[in-house]
Amino acid sequence: MSERQPDAGPASVADLAEGLLGAVVNISTSQTVKGTDGPGAVPAPELPEGSPFQDFFDEFFKDRGGSRGGGAQKVQSLGSGFVIDADQGFVVTNNHVIADADDIEVNFSDGLTLKAKLVGTDAKTDIALLKVDPSGHKLTEVKFGDSDKMRIGDWVMAIGNPFGLGGTVTLGIVSARNRDINAGPYDDFIQTDAAINRGNSGGPLFNMHGEVIGINTAIISPTGGSIGIGFSIPTQLAAGIVDQLREFGETRRGWLGVRLQPVTEDIAESLGMTNATGALIAGIMKGGPADDGSILPGDVITQFDGRHIAAMRDLPRIVADSPVGKQVEVVVVRKGEEMTVKVTLGRLEDAENMPEGEDDEVTQNEDEGASASVLGMSIGELDEAARRRFGIAVGVNGVVITDVEPDSLAAEKGIQAGEVITEIAQESVANPKDVVDRIAALKAQGRKNALLMLATKNGELRFVTLRME
Repeated sequence: MSERQPDAGPASVADLAEGLLGAVVNISTSQTVKGTDGPGAVPAPELPEGSPFQDFFDEFFKDRGGSRGGGAQKVQSLGSGFVIDADQGFVVTNNHVIADADDIEVNFSDGLTLKAKLVGTDAKTDIALLKVDPSGHKLTEVKFGDSDKMRIGDWVMAIGNPFGLGGTVTLGIVSARNRDINAGPYDDFIQTDAAINRGNSGGPLFNMHGEVIGINTAIISPTGGSIGIGFSIPTQLAAGIVDQLREFGETRRGWLGVRLQPVTEDIAESLGMTNATGALIAGIMKGGPADDGSILPGDVITQFDGRHIAAMRDLPRIVADSPVGKQVEVVVVRKGEEMTVKVTLGRLEDAENMPEGEDDEVTQNEDEGASASVLGMSIGELDEAARRRFGIAVGVNGVVITDVEPDSLAAEKGIQAGEVITEIAQESVANPKDVVDRIAALKAQGRKNALLMLATKNGELRFVTLRME
């Protein structure tokens, strides 16, 4: 039996590109900014009319804040986009391409230029939807494909407007998937080595069937040009955002109302989990969807609405993609036991308008207890004197940490005097004796780590694991 030969790259993408070029557009924006006549401004010199150096000086002094006469100036920028509905005239691009623009023009490959109206934007995913009037014009559209089907090594093609050179076609492969580059809360980029440069932002990344599987949005480049590391928003994320912008002019994301921490190996061991997977609930927002007792601090969410949560960063994106008002099943690990709870999602945009300081309050009974030293910490009763000393809010209860040994594991984990231990291994503690007894019980069970829930003086919660050896 002969060995299977690897698939060769496409012999030519000319036919594919020819059918797509008409749907990819150049986005031209202009913004009026005030002149700068302050101390740092550099006035542009007056030149004789028709001077061959006029363009050079205009460009030079524009970059240095200078202006002729100190009046308002027009600042222009270029980007890319693509038509998704030829009949209605909808065009997709990046939010940063059109941000703060006074005027937006869409330039087509056949020379047609149309004024565009901004339908809606989403800064969190850097997506914007525009609309032009297609009356009397025959536009070309492209369709969204399934970015989840793309594999590392698959061929992709980018078309855009790098450096103002419209209709530029580049070819490459999917270099990686699920990239988190800290651009926003829902990072899940496709990485490609297809050449992407300034001006490509907002342009499409196509598969070899001519479907858009990504929106080109960022590059890593110390030189300012392509070095083969570009990032595209996957259409499985973008398509839902575009649909919401088209229907409502804004996004309507699902909201669970929890604060999260990653599940580390130490935390997994302390919770009796075999694998460090899921998202650890560090707190419940007061008045949020989960503030009904269905989900508790210390729970680890491993599945949400039938989708596996491999890491903490998966959960916010999956929740945001879920419909507002939907009742979803959530699988959690609580005190070593797996259970399924149901939660009805709220709307994230409503939550963002809530006043700050609405996080959950931990309540326990205060029993008498002496001070003690444990795991590199000195702990004491949280009485009124301790509250005044450390400025601890009334709603925070537990056992106060009065001192931390400088070279201890507690110090390495960033634990500070004035923080309050509210739980150990998901059991409430109310006095120093509770803490000592709980640590002893964990050691007797053969546990190597103790999981502490700590509260700041204002009640913000976090989990920390400490080795007990």
